[in-house]
Amino acid sequence: MWKIAIVKDTSKKMFGLHGLQTAPLGLPDTEVVAQVDPNFDGIADRMKITGAKRHYTDLKTMLESEHPDIVILTSRHPGDHLEQIRLCAAYHAHIYCEKPLVADLEQGDEILRLVKDSGIKFCMAHPCRYAEPYLTMTRMIANGEIGQVISFTARGKCDHRGGGEDLIVLGTHILDWLIQLFGAPQTVMADITKEGKPLEYGMVHQAKEAVDPVAGDHIYAVFRFANGIVGNFESASNLYTRAGGNSFMGLTVMGSKGSLSVRFEDGYERELLLCRAPVPPESGAEFEVVPTNESREIPGAEPLDYERCMIKDCPKLKYFPQSNRFAIYDLMQAIKEDREPVSSAYNAILTQEMIQGIYLSHLTGRKIAFPLTLRQHPLTHNAAGFPAINITDTP
Repeated sequence: MWKIAIVKDTSKKMFGLHGLQTAPLGLPDTEVVAQVDPNFDGIADRMKITGAKRHYTDLKTMLESEHPDIVILTSRHPGDHLEQIRLCAAYHAHIYCEKPLVADLEQGDEILRLVKDSGIKFCMAHPCRYAEPYLTMTRMIANGEIGQVISFTARGKCDHRGGGEDLIVLGTHILDWLIQLFGAPQTVMADITKEGKPLEYGMVHQAKEAVDPVAGDHIYAVFRFANGIVGNFESASNLYTRAGGNSFMGLTVMGSKGSLSVRFEDGYERELLLCRAPVPPESGAEFEVVPTNESREIPGAEPLDYERCMIKDCPKLKYFPQSNRFAIYDLMQAIKEDREPVSSAYNAILTQEMIQGIYLSHLTGRKIAFPLTLRQHPLTHNAAGFPAINITDTP
């Protein structure tokens, strides 16, 4: 029997939660033994949703009393995670964690050490790793259905958080997806502006939620991957509006025989689109929907109760409870098989490296090579010379 605990501080205001606390619902041989939440108001109702047996107000007391196999960390504030992971590692509790994982690479490096030294398994809540549209896209690219990959275009949500906050909150999904498709990046070049002016060191601004440091309201970055694959990530503020219904967030991959695209649209299930013509999308290429019906089954699992999963802080899409279920099941199998989960801590921290590489490239005016030798965040580190940075030979 898997003993699972949920950590969810409902006294903290957070945007766009993804219902990680519902991930174990209906899985075989699982028991939610505890729910950690310092907020007593409405706790009984929240525990009815998760099926938690007992309530605790702090993580350490719960770990000492319950010794769970898996702890679900639901905070989307990266500053919360390091101390929580330290405690889980000390009690040898495996982890399923909400994104973004960390605010800087120094924290990320410590998390990697904690995971390695304790022997725990860590799974990041990056649903692209587990959802059928993205898995289908990965297979189609690997099978050569759009020919040789030439380039890609990726964008964040481009809403009121466009720029630096969009980069860490939602760009994290896109960057991890690029890693899933193409492996680790080789280089990045970036340009960042704030109200039309080039970003300078010290021009950070307070994010709308606790994901600092962030800077800029327009980011344009060009990444190079292995096999000559290049493409751009862009985020600009106030392009997206719910009323307008325009979706900027997503990824289009262009090949020698066609293109594949998935858009992240609020209120709509993710669709995979295919263009079978070897022309760029801006040439008026026609796209068709690729069927990606979910047919995978978890042995012994009950059918997903979507009404129970689609609670107040989970989007009203089947995509999220499906992805959460497959992610935590993958974590369980990784524990049994002593392997890394598909969405590993290493890949989650690599997305943070891509984020810091974007800022470092702009602030130095150079093309930056990965891995970064500068582990401090470029927005908060003393900018004088950026000692020991890893740059390419050409500006």
